[in-house]
Amino acid sequence: PTTPPPAGGCTATYTVTNQWQGGFQAEVRVTAGARAITGWTAGWTFANGQAVTQSWNVALTSSGTTVTARNADYNGRLAAGAGATFGFLGSWTGTNSLPALSCTAS
Repeated sequence: PTTPPPAGGCTATYTVTNQWQGGFQAEVRVTAGARAITGWTAGWTFANGQAVTQSWNVALTSSGTTVTARNADYNGRLAAGAGATFGFLGSWTGTNSLPALSCTAS
């Protein structure tokens, strides 16, 4: 799922790149909108027992089912239309459904 870009904002796209029984690997791509941005925060809420176990290229925190991902020092500044990607490993029970993402630019 992708969030629509507000003027000068950003979008975030979530993709499961690999999945196995009880675990998965996912990637999120954050793309700047019509203007350059100096930082970004992406967020989502898992609906089916998923949890992040490890992440890279991001400052990621989670509380219950809510996940917040903030840019690392080296990938926050994006030119208009440019993107940055981060990834993570997760666990799941039941169904590994795709969450809806939000993206906020600074």
